[in-house]
Amino acid sequence: MSRLAMIAFGGNALLRAGQEGTYEQQLQNVEQTCSQLQPLIERGYDIVIGHGNGPQVGNALLRHEAGKKMFGLQAMPMDFCGSETQGSIAYMIETAMERVLRRAGSDRRVVSLVTRVQVDAADPMFSNPTKPVGPYYTADEIKGKPGAWKEDPQGRGWRKVVASPKPIGICNIDLVERLAREGCVVVTVGGGGIPVVAADGGLKGVEAVIDKDLASALAAVRMKADEFYILTDVPKVYINFRKPGEKALDAISVAEAKEYLAQGQFAEGSMAPKVRAGIMFVEATGGRCIITEAGQLGNSACGTAIIP
Repeated sequence: MSRLAMIAFGGNALLRAGQEGTYEQQLQNVEQTCSQLQPLIERGYDIVIGHGNGPQVGNALLRHEAGKKMFGLQAMPMDFCGSETQGSIAYMIETAMERVLRRAGSDRRVVSLVTRVQVDAADPMFSNPTKPVGPYYTADEIKGKPGAWKEDPQGRGWRKVVASPKPIGICNIDLVERLAREGCVVVTVGGGGIPVVAADGGLKGVEAVIDKDLASALAAVRMKADEFYILTDVPKVYINFRKPGEKALDAISVAEAKEYLAQGQFAEGSMAPKVRAGIMFVEATGGRCIITEAGQLGNSACGTAIIP
Protein backbone atom coordinates (compact mmCIF):
# COMPACT_ATOMS: atom_id res chain seq x y z
CA MET A 1 0.00 0.00 0.00
CA SER A 2 1.23 3.52 -0.81
CA ARG A 3 2.18 5.81 2.05
CA LEU A 4 -0.40 8.46 2.90
CA ALA A 5 0.63 12.04 3.67
CA MET A 6 -1.63 14.74 5.08
CA ILE A 7 -0.41 18.21 4.11
CA ALA A 8 -1.62 21.41 5.77
CA PHE A 9 -1.08 24.46 3.57
CA GLY A 10 -0.15 27.64 5.43
CA GLY A 11 -1.64 31.05 4.68
CA ASN A 12 1.30 31.96 2.46
CA ALA A 13 0.20 29.22 0.05
CA LEU A 14 -2.39 31.77 -1.13
CA LEU A 15 -1.19 35.21 -0.02
CA ARG A 16 2.35 36.53 0.15
CA ALA A 17 3.38 39.47 2.27
CA GLY A 18 2.91 42.76 0.45
CA GLN A 19 0.52 41.39 -2.17
CA GLU A 20 -2.95 42.79 -2.78
CA GLY A 21 -4.34 39.28 -3.05
CA THR A 22 -5.90 39.39 -6.52
CA TYR A 23 -7.35 36.17 -7.86
CA GLU A 24 -4.49 35.85 -10.35
CA GLN A 25 -1.87 36.30 -7.63
CA GLN A 26 -3.52 33.77 -5.35
CA LEU A 27 -3.85 31.19 -8.11
CA GLN A 28 -0.21 31.67 -9.05
CA ASN A 29 0.84 31.25 -5.40
CA VAL A 30 -1.27 28.11 -5.04
CA GLU A 31 0.18 26.60 -8.19
CA GLN A 32 3.71 27.27 -6.96
CA THR A 33 2.92 25.57 -3.65
CA CYS A 34 1.26 22.61 -5.38
CA SER A 35 4.27 22.19 -7.68
CA GLN A 36 6.43 21.76 -4.60
CA LEU A 37 4.44 18.64 -3.64
CA GLN A 38 5.82 16.91 -6.71
CA PRO A 39 8.70 15.17 -4.86
CA LEU A 40 6.16 13.40 -2.62
CA ILE A 41 3.99 12.47 -5.59
CA GLU A 42 7.00 11.10 -7.48
CA ARG A 43 7.82 8.94 -4.46
CA GLY A 44 4.35 7.40 -4.77
CA TYR A 45 2.62 9.07 -1.82
CA ASP A 46 -1.14 9.36 -1.64
CA ILE A 47 -1.92 12.95 -0.68
CA VAL A 48 -4.64 14.81 1.21
CA ILE A 49 -4.47 18.61 1.46
CA GLY A 50 -5.89 20.88 4.16
CA HIS A 51 -5.65 24.67 4.08
CA GLY A 52 -6.30 27.87 5.97
CA ASN A 53 -8.84 30.59 5.15
CA GLY A 54 -8.20 33.33 7.72
CA PRO A 55 -8.01 36.39 5.44
CA GLN A 56 -10.61 35.01 3.05
CA VAL A 57 -13.32 34.37 5.64
CA GLY A 58 -12.74 37.88 7.01
CA ASN A 59 -13.22 39.26 3.50
CA ALA A 60 -16.42 37.21 3.12
CA LEU A 61 -17.79 38.71 6.32
CA LEU A 62 -16.95 42.17 4.99
CA ARG A 63 -18.77 41.49 1.74
CA HIS A 64 -21.87 40.29 3.57
CA GLU A 65 -21.77 43.32 5.86
CA ALA A 66 -21.44 45.66 2.87
CA GLY A 67 -24.28 43.91 1.06
CA LYS A 68 -26.51 44.37 4.09
CA LYS A 69 -25.69 48.08 4.43
CA MET A 70 -25.82 48.98 0.74
CA PHE A 71 -28.49 46.71 -0.68
CA GLY A 72 -30.43 45.30 2.28
CA LEU A 73 -29.21 41.77 1.57
CA GLN A 74 -29.27 39.18 4.33
CA ALA A 75 -25.84 38.82 5.93
CA MET A 76 -25.11 35.13 6.22
CA PRO A 77 -23.68 33.55 9.41
CA MET A 78 -20.06 32.67 9.88
CA ASP A 79 -20.41 28.95 9.17
CA PHE A 80 -21.91 29.86 5.78
CA CYS A 81 -19.01 32.22 5.09
CA GLY A 82 -16.65 29.40 6.03
CA SER A 83 -18.29 27.13 3.46
CA GLU A 84 -17.99 29.86 0.81
CA THR A 85 -14.27 30.24 1.36
CA GLN A 86 -13.72 26.50 1.65
CA GLY A 87 -15.22 26.06 -1.77
CA SER A 88 -13.44 28.97 -3.44
CA ILE A 89 -9.99 28.11 -2.08
CA ALA A 90 -10.45 24.42 -2.84
CA TYR A 91 -11.39 25.40 -6.39
CA MET A 92 -8.05 27.20 -6.76
CA ILE A 93 -6.10 24.29 -5.26
CA GLU A 94 -7.91 21.80 -7.48
CA THR A 95 -7.23 23.90 -10.59
CA ALA A 96 -3.57 24.45 -9.71
CA MET A 97 -2.88 20.87 -8.61
CA GLU A 98 -4.40 19.49 -11.80
CA ARG A 99 -2.10 21.71 -13.88
CA VAL A 100 0.91 20.47 -11.92
CA LEU A 101 -0.07 16.83 -12.36
CA ARG A 102 -0.74 17.17 -16.09
CA ARG A 103 2.64 18.85 -16.68
CA ALA A 104 4.24 15.87 -14.94
CA GLY A 105 2.33 13.45 -17.17
CA SER A 106 0.19 12.17 -14.30
CA ASP A 107 -3.47 11.25 -14.74
CA ARG A 108 -4.24 11.45 -11.03
CA ARG A 109 -7.56 13.13 -10.30
CA VAL A 110 -8.04 15.99 -7.85
CA VAL A 111 -11.17 16.01 -5.69
CA SER A 112 -12.38 18.76 -3.33
CA LEU A 113 -14.86 18.16 -0.51
CA VAL A 114 -16.68 20.84 1.45
CA THR A 115 -16.09 19.49 4.93
CA ARG A 116 -17.92 19.95 8.21
CA VAL A 117 -15.88 19.42 11.36
CA GLN A 118 -17.66 18.59 14.59
CA VAL A 119 -16.92 20.34 17.86
CA ASP A 120 -18.40 19.93 21.33
CA ALA A 121 -21.14 22.44 22.16
CA ALA A 122 -19.84 22.32 25.75
CA ASP A 123 -16.26 23.16 24.75
CA PRO A 124 -15.02 25.77 27.28
CA MET A 125 -13.77 27.98 24.45
CA PHE A 126 -17.39 28.94 23.73
CA SER A 127 -17.41 30.67 27.12
CA ASN A 128 -14.17 32.50 26.33
CA PRO A 129 -14.13 33.60 22.68
CA THR A 130 -10.72 34.95 21.68
CA LYS A 131 -10.38 34.56 17.90
CA PRO A 132 -10.81 37.91 16.09
CA VAL A 133 -12.74 37.79 12.82
CA GLY A 134 -14.11 40.23 10.30
CA PRO A 135 -13.71 44.01 9.94
CA TYR A 136 -12.74 46.67 12.47
CA TYR A 137 -15.43 48.93 13.93
CA THR A 138 -15.52 52.02 16.11
CA ALA A 139 -16.83 51.79 19.67
CA ASP A 140 -20.07 53.48 18.56
CA GLU A 141 -20.58 51.10 15.64
CA ILE A 142 -20.53 47.97 17.80
CA LYS A 143 -23.21 49.25 20.19
CA GLY A 144 -26.14 46.88 19.98
CA LYS A 145 -24.30 44.40 17.76
CA PRO A 146 -24.58 40.79 18.99
CA GLY A 147 -21.59 38.71 20.03
CA ALA A 148 -18.37 39.37 21.92
CA TRP A 149 -16.02 42.22 20.92
CA LYS A 150 -12.46 43.13 21.78
CA GLU A 151 -10.45 46.27 21.13
CA ASP A 152 -7.43 45.85 18.90
CA PRO A 153 -4.19 46.41 20.90
CA GLN A 154 -2.78 48.46 18.01
CA GLY A 155 -5.67 50.91 18.15
CA ARG A 156 -7.30 49.95 14.84
CA GLY A 157 -10.75 49.58 16.39
CA TRP A 158 -12.95 46.80 17.70
CA ARG A 159 -13.34 43.33 16.20
CA LYS A 160 -15.75 40.52 16.84
CA VAL A 161 -14.22 37.54 18.62
CA VAL A 162 -15.48 33.97 18.35
CA ALA A 163 -14.60 30.66 19.96
CA SER A 164 -11.84 28.41 18.66
CA PRO A 165 -13.00 24.99 19.93
CA LYS A 166 -11.13 21.71 19.61
CA PRO A 167 -12.16 19.51 16.65
CA ILE A 168 -13.57 16.14 17.70
CA GLY A 169 -14.84 14.64 14.45
CA ILE A 170 -14.60 15.11 10.68
CA CYS A 171 -17.58 14.35 8.49
CA ASN A 172 -16.95 11.85 5.67
CA ILE A 173 -13.31 11.31 6.62
CA ASP A 174 -13.71 7.66 5.61
CA LEU A 175 -14.60 8.79 2.09
CA VAL A 176 -11.63 11.16 2.05
CA GLU A 177 -9.31 8.29 2.97
CA ARG A 178 -10.84 5.96 0.40
CA LEU A 179 -10.46 8.51 -2.40
CA ALA A 180 -6.87 9.25 -1.38
CA ARG A 181 -5.89 5.59 -1.22
CA GLU A 182 -7.42 5.11 -4.68
CA GLY A 183 -4.89 7.66 -5.93
CA CYS A 184 -6.90 10.87 -5.92
CA VAL A 185 -5.42 14.05 -4.47
CA VAL A 186 -8.10 15.18 -2.01
CA VAL A 187 -8.68 18.70 -0.65
CA THR A 188 -10.57 18.76 2.65
CA VAL A 189 -10.95 20.45 6.10
CA GLY A 190 -10.44 23.86 4.52
CA GLY A 191 -10.03 26.63 7.07
CA GLY A 192 -10.18 24.02 9.80
CA GLY A 193 -13.56 22.85 8.53
CA ILE A 194 -17.05 24.28 8.87
CA PRO A 195 -17.69 24.09 12.64
CA VAL A 196 -20.82 22.13 13.55
CA VAL A 197 -22.34 20.68 16.73
CA ALA A 198 -24.79 17.84 17.28
CA ALA A 199 -28.40 19.07 17.32
CA ASP A 200 -31.84 17.52 16.75
CA GLY A 201 -30.54 14.28 15.35
CA GLY A 202 -28.18 16.02 12.96
CA LEU A 203 -25.58 18.76 12.86
CA LYS A 204 -25.88 22.54 12.85
CA GLY A 205 -23.33 25.25 12.16
CA VAL A 206 -21.96 27.42 14.93
CA GLU A 207 -20.10 30.73 15.00
CA ALA A 208 -16.54 29.60 15.60
CA VAL A 209 -13.14 29.11 13.99
CA ILE A 210 -11.29 25.79 14.18
CA ASP A 211 -7.50 25.80 14.02
CA LYS A 212 -6.66 24.42 10.57
CA ASP A 213 -3.52 22.62 11.78
CA LEU A 214 -5.45 20.81 14.54
CA ALA A 215 -8.21 19.87 12.09
CA SER A 216 -5.62 18.60 9.61
CA ALA A 217 -3.92 16.65 12.40
CA LEU A 218 -7.23 15.04 13.35
CA ALA A 219 -7.84 14.15 9.70
CA ALA A 220 -4.38 12.59 9.54
CA VAL A 221 -5.06 10.57 12.69
CA ARG A 222 -8.44 9.32 11.51
CA MET A 223 -7.00 8.30 8.13
CA LYS A 224 -4.02 6.57 9.77
CA ALA A 225 -1.67 8.73 7.69
CA ASP A 226 1.99 7.81 7.71
CA GLU A 227 3.23 11.40 7.74
CA PHE A 228 1.81 14.83 8.49
CA TYR A 229 3.35 17.90 6.87
CA ILE A 230 2.63 21.42 8.09
CA LEU A 231 3.78 23.98 5.53
CA THR A 232 4.74 27.42 6.76
CA ASP A 233 7.00 30.30 5.74
CA VAL A 234 10.19 29.18 7.51
CA PRO A 235 12.35 26.13 6.64
CA LYS A 236 12.47 24.78 10.21
CA VAL A 237 11.19 25.33 13.72
CA TYR A 238 13.49 27.50 15.84
CA ILE A 239 14.10 28.11 19.49
CA ASN A 240 15.03 31.66 20.50
CA PHE A 241 13.56 32.71 17.17
CA ARG A 242 15.01 36.04 16.01
CA LYS A 243 16.80 36.38 19.35
CA PRO A 244 20.35 35.76 20.53
CA GLY A 245 21.04 32.05 20.53
CA GLU A 246 18.59 31.31 17.72
CA LYS A 247 18.78 27.62 16.78
CA ALA A 248 17.06 25.59 14.06
CA LEU A 249 15.72 22.21 15.19
CA ASP A 250 16.20 19.17 12.97
CA ALA A 251 14.33 16.50 14.93
CA ILE A 252 12.70 16.68 18.35
CA SER A 253 10.81 14.14 20.40
CA VAL A 254 7.29 14.74 21.64
CA ALA A 255 8.73 15.24 25.13
CA GLU A 256 11.16 17.88 23.86
CA ALA A 257 8.42 19.63 21.91
CA LYS A 258 6.26 19.81 25.03
CA GLU A 259 9.15 21.20 27.05
CA TYR A 260 9.82 23.93 24.46
CA LEU A 261 6.12 24.82 24.50
CA ALA A 262 6.19 25.08 28.29
CA GLN A 263 9.18 27.41 28.02
CA GLY A 264 7.23 29.70 25.68
CA GLN A 265 9.68 29.12 22.82
CA PHE A 266 6.90 29.11 20.21
CA ALA A 267 4.62 32.08 19.63
CA GLU A 268 0.87 31.68 20.02
CA GLY A 269 -0.96 32.36 16.77
CA SER A 270 2.18 31.29 14.88
CA MET A 271 4.36 28.26 15.60
CA ALA A 272 2.81 27.06 18.88
CA PRO A 273 -0.44 25.69 17.35
CA LYS A 274 1.58 23.96 14.63
CA VAL A 275 3.76 22.21 17.21
CA ARG A 276 0.68 21.20 19.22
CA ALA A 277 -0.92 19.75 16.09
CA GLY A 278 2.27 17.82 15.37
CA ILE A 279 2.35 16.44 18.92
CA MET A 280 -1.28 15.36 18.62
CA PHE A 281 -0.57 13.43 15.42
CA VAL A 282 2.62 11.75 16.61
CA GLU A 283 1.16 10.69 19.97
CA ALA A 284 -1.92 9.20 18.28
CA THR A 285 -0.18 7.39 15.41
CA GLY A 286 3.50 6.94 16.15
CA GLY A 287 4.20 8.56 12.77
CA ARG A 288 6.15 11.72 12.25
CA CYS A 289 5.17 15.32 11.66
CA ILE A 290 7.38 17.59 9.54
CA ILE A 291 7.07 21.37 9.86
CA THR A 292 8.76 23.16 6.97
CA GLU A 293 8.30 25.46 3.99
CA ALA A 294 6.96 23.97 0.78
CA GLY A 295 10.15 24.52 -1.17
CA GLN A 296 12.02 22.12 1.11
CA LEU A 297 9.90 19.04 0.34
CA GLY A 298 12.36 17.75 -2.21
CA ASN A 299 14.96 17.42 0.54
CA SER A 300 14.73 14.11 2.39
CA ALA A 301 15.92 15.82 5.57
CA CYS A 302 13.62 18.81 5.23
CA GLY A 303 12.19 20.84 8.06
CA THR A 304 11.80 19.96 11.70
CA ALA A 305 10.54 16.46 12.41
CA ILE A 306 8.51 15.74 15.54
CA ILE A 307 9.00 12.07 16.37
CA PRO A 308 7.82 9.71 19.16
